[in-house]
Amino acid sequence: MTLSPLNQRRWQNFKAHKRGYWSLWIFLALFLVTLGSEMLANDKPVLVIYKSSPYFPVFRDYPETTFGGEFETNADYRDSFVQGLITKDGWMLWPPIRFNYQTINYNLSVPAPAPPSRDNWLGTDDQGRDVVARILYGFRISVLFAITLTFFSSIIGITAGAVQGYYGGHTDLYGQRFIEIWSGLPVLFMLIILSSLVEPNFWWLLGLMLLFSWTELTGLVRAEFLRGRNLEYVRAARALGVADTQIMFRHILPNAMVSTLTFMPFIFTGAIGVLTSLDFLGFGLPPGSASLGELVAQGKNNLNAPWLGLSAFVTLSVMLTLLVFIGEAARDAFDPRKAS
Repeated sequence: MTLSPLNQRRWQNFKAHKRGYWSLWIFLALFLVTLGSEMLANDKPVLVIYKSSPYFPVFRDYPETTFGGEFETNADYRDSFVQGLITKDGWMLWPPIRFNYQTINYNLSVPAPAPPSRDNWLGTDDQGRDVVARILYGFRISVLFAITLTFFSSIIGITAGAVQGYYGGHTDLYGQRFIEIWSGLPVLFMLIILSSLVEPNFWWLLGLMLLFSWTELTGLVRAEFLRGRNLEYVRAARALGVADTQIMFRHILPNAMVSTLTFMPFIFTGAIGVLTSLDFLGFGLPPGSASLGELVAQGKNNLNAPWLGLSAFVTLSVMLTLLVFIGEAARDAFDPRKAS
């Protein structure tokens, strides 16, 4: 696919921002790695060869009887008895980390939280769960949550801003008054109250945060549409009888998207920050979920285990710093005053 000269100039401006350019690739590499967390950190083998037949426990559950055991329940591959059954007539390929985010290490030599060791590279939390595994899964769910929230909030915010800016008048007046009241609510407290009324999960939490996050882009899009609706080509299209929706989303919106796209990475960063805050306070994802905010809370509650707080701090710092650098590069790329 060939880029237009304008987009080629923007891409060159983005690449010229070395800090943001390399941050993008580092962030994408980290995200792609965490997408395969089950292959890197799991309490099940990636591959089992038993009596010359392949099995894939990461993707499918097998009863113990499959490997010559006595019980119809799912095989516990960490059990020495099951391992003996398999290795007698086959072999297993384990992931680098033999724990998932919920696995409790019952073979600790010291009480949990245990310090870093050969089995637990960054130690365990106060329930004996591996910190590296929880970081991998927590990083993934945080990024996926932020992507989903940014996508849906952008759609709602852009649509609302476009309607306000294009039609103006009473539509804009009443819309602005509503947004001023809505955005003036104490968002974090409202999320805490609403989260306490139901048992939150990924989609519930996404819906609750979507109620308040869509207003962030409305002002930008509204301003662009207020400016663009009086341009000559828009007046000409209106005089020719072109439908309002086609004028809004085909003619004006592409110009408004320039400022909108530069703001999206910061919405993305804010979504991760709010999710982490809610998890830290205990109003986020369900207990036991892979959560960076819960890891921060573990560090606060276990000051005698500095590896917990340091692991959470470094992970969040790296993630948010990379996203801010990417946002700065995107802002420079779409800045019309910058030439390549």
